[in-house]
Amino acid sequence: MATGTKHVTEQLGKLVIRFAGDSGDGMQLTGDRFTTSSALLGNDLSTFPDFPAEIRAPAGTLAGVSAFQVHISDHDILTPGDAPDVLVAMNPAALRADIGLLPAGGTLVVNVDAFDERNLAKAGYTTNPLADDSLSAYTVYEVPMTSITQEVCKEAGVKPRDAERSKNFFALGLVSWLYTRPIEPTLEWITTRFASSPSVADANTRAFRAGYNFGETAELFTSNYEVRPAAFEPGEYTQITGNQALAWGLVAAARLAGLSLFLGSYPITPASDILHELSRRKEFGVRTFQAEDEIAGVGSALGAAFGGALGVTTTSGPGLDLKSETVGLAINLELPLVVVDVQRGGPSTGLPTKAEQADLLHAMYGRHGEAPVPIVAARTPSDCFNAAIAAVRLAVTYRTPVILLSDGYLANGAEPWKLPDLDAIEPIEPHFASEPNHVAADGTPSFLPYVRDPETLARPWAPPGVPGLEHRIGGLEKADATGNVSYDPENHEIMVKWRAAKVAGIAKELPDVEVDHEDGAEVLVVGWGSTYGAITAAVRRVRARGLKVAQAHLDFLNPFPLNLGEVVRRYPKVLIPEINLGQLSRLIRAEFLVDAQSLNKVQGVPFRAGEIEDAIVKLLEGGA
Repeated sequence: MATGTKHVTEQLGKLVIRFAGDSGDGMQLTGDRFTTSSALLGNDLSTFPDFPAEIRAPAGTLAGVSAFQVHISDHDILTPGDAPDVLVAMNPAALRADIGLLPAGGTLVVNVDAFDERNLAKAGYTTNPLADDSLSAYTVYEVPMTSITQEVCKEAGVKPRDAERSKNFFALGLVSWLYTRPIEPTLEWITTRFASSPSVADANTRAFRAGYNFGETAELFTSNYEVRPAAFEPGEYTQITGNQALAWGLVAAARLAGLSLFLGSYPITPASDILHELSRRKEFGVRTFQAEDEIAGVGSALGAAFGGALGVTTTSGPGLDLKSETVGLAINLELPLVVVDVQRGGPSTGLPTKAEQADLLHAMYGRHGEAPVPIVAARTPSDCFNAAIAAVRLAVTYRTPVILLSDGYLANGAEPWKLPDLDAIEPIEPHFASEPNHVAADGTPSFLPYVRDPETLARPWAPPGVPGLEHRIGGLEKADATGNVSYDPENHEIMVKWRAAKVAGIAKELPDVEVDHEDGAEVLVVGWGSTYGAITAAVRRVRARGLKVAQAHLDFLNPFPLNLGEVVRRYPKVLIPEINLGQLSRLIRAEFLVDAQSLNKVQGVPFRAGEIEDAIVKLLEGGA
């Protein structure tokens, strides 16, 4: 290891780096700390944590590879990047699993200490790729991360096996030097995070500094690189994930409505972090209940809504299956309830750690009887905050359950978020019933629980305990106005139509679909949910090639905004990319009789912008 080496710092406009290793190697932590230091530096960023499907696969195997991809830049970006510029591979399995993502000419940093015969065999290699010329297309840096980490940690008083666990901090230190990340935030974080274990804190600090110093003093690198800060609108920013933003949005919505927030949920990947985050927000009067199962979770949330609170339940696809009957009960009772579905691959247990958009039709139709509900979808991690407020506003205003769709990609991804001015957000008025609303022929006042507001068609919200507002609840059909149990066929049809009209009437309150249009564009790309970033990036690329294309993205999926039909009929060709087999495409084709073309992907990972770009260009050229 040479000292006194002089390096040249080169400027980069953007960088995509992917950390990959065994699920016990701390790759999520490494990526998160690199992301945080980049955020503090002022870069725009987007992340993609890629979790293994197995909770604890055998160490060193392909099934146990955990990865974290982060895209940082000095300009506005929308995705974690189509492909990494740099792959940090902590063992042979990580290399084999992810080398196909690294384009020719990319940079590969490997922990050479892990490439022994045993680990190579576990990963399925018959020869060592570091020695057989199979990596000649890449710039390869072989770094003895494990052995250096063990050496520098001796003075921390930890055993070699325990010291090895700090090698992710060595990797973090190395890339922090290589890409000129500030080191103080990481050193401060280590001290705080491991305050209860001084020896562990010391080991991690030593490993981090060793990695940083290795980059500075080794003769491997002739230069390091810098990605300068991006230009943001003035304001206060924080780094936020989708689940965190959604939790904060629910808290903000409850405050806007003057309601207590109650979350009744059962833990399920990838929605559990919302429960974790809200359980820490007791200072805002939030009450959380970890139920024994999904049915109990939604039942408790509906009970809270009956009691006059903002009732919320969070889940993923399998849990939404189980909650369906209680959602139907909420439709019958006409009470506000927010059901958050953080979608994952299915069916059944499916792919718990992978993303999918396959619950749209379930949200639309996954209940028996005529049981429509409004559906809201978030488009980016930070937009989960806005989507949560929108869902609460609809639920409270129209006395209806609302399904809010996120997914694993949004839930775990992070980006900078400008803190909003909460005073500028329109309040949500619950308009609780406070007195009888009917006078009988004999002059006696009474309360009719299903008399409807002429504008919203919502029934009164009358929590128990208010004298004179007593009324029946339950799953049997209600009589119009009185709320008495009714088996009358004509009344049933009246109530079915009332509930359908109430949800359909929401459309008049929704903002029009905004179209990013170019004169001469014949192709409209329509998306919903987490495809927003990849679609927008693809549209930018197509336009940079001198081609014309328009874009629209839907935040409200039931009912559709009133102008959507006019928008999709305006263009000869409509392309709808979805991480499913074409669910929004089916709805739009059926509703508006347009020949919408589907671009579908169900691999548990989000679209790359290049995939959508290619599809747009083919459509422009007359293909399908």
